[in-house]
Amino acid sequence: MAQILDGKAIAADLRSRVAVGVRDFVARRGRRPGLDVVIVGDDPASQVYVRNKAKACEEVGMRGEVHRRPGDITQAELLALVHSLCARDDVDGVLVQLPLPKHLDETAVLDAIDPRRDVDGFHPMNAGALLSGRPALVPCTPLGCMRMLDHAKVSLDGARAIVIGRSNIVGKPAGLLLLARNATVTLAHSRTRDLAARCAESDVVVAAVGRAGLVRGDWIKPGAVVLDVGINRGADGKLVGDVAYDEAAERASWITPVPGGVGPMTIACLLENTLRAAWMRAGLPLPELPL
Repeated sequence: MAQILDGKAIAADLRSRVAVGVRDFVARRGRRPGLDVVIVGDDPASQVYVRNKAKACEEVGMRGEVHRRPGDITQAELLALVHSLCARDDVDGVLVQLPLPKHLDETAVLDAIDPRRDVDGFHPMNAGALLSGRPALVPCTPLGCMRMLDHAKVSLDGARAIVIGRSNIVGKPAGLLLLARNATVTLAHSRTRDLAARCAESDVVVAAVGRAGLVRGDWIKPGAVVLDVGINRGADGKLVGDVAYDEAAERASWITPVPGGVGPMTIACLLENTLRAAWMRAGLPLPELPL
């Protein structure tokens, strides 16, 4: 039976480490690292996410500020807001909460964020740096996956890993992070032929395709590590992942639950990215935060 990778506990540990780094930064620079979040419209889920991010900032001693704008904001107005935030010296991280209303160009808005303040890691300069193996701000969810693997002391050197999902937010960066740690990576998706067979060969399975229960228990290699990034609503309305949890837990060595697995790590890694952005902008050596 698999051991559970408790995202809440691992995230709490990472947050405590970030809090230490924040205090060190304040002592050196005389100000708190700052994360500014822009939210457009009144999407209920986005409102919850933004509140949680602002609260998390305050808990570790950062300055967290939310900029709320109406759903009918123009592209020019939103871009002007992003540019104004990136021009402030007390702003270390800028995050535009997605999704945006249909009339706005998400790509143009994300590209307008200063790469040094792009704590979501979505800017093409950061994506290119990750691809090239250079220091970069990395998307928070795949970074959280790596932190969980480190917590479990999973050896990736020479391991076979499969990432199911090819999004720019999770799938592609997760594959690159695993590759950088010397894993042999298969980047798969819902249309991959013989997906079950590819999973059965893998020592690490990262499921991030957004289809409830896609990965079955008999797909899992005995002793494999399973990271379930999917968040879906089951027929009973409860949150479920992309992995058939009960089945997979019978074969895996480690597995993340949904909820309570990768999810809490995303905000913890957002805090880590904001702290790293602050230190990099100040020209200071980065604090050692890995678990």
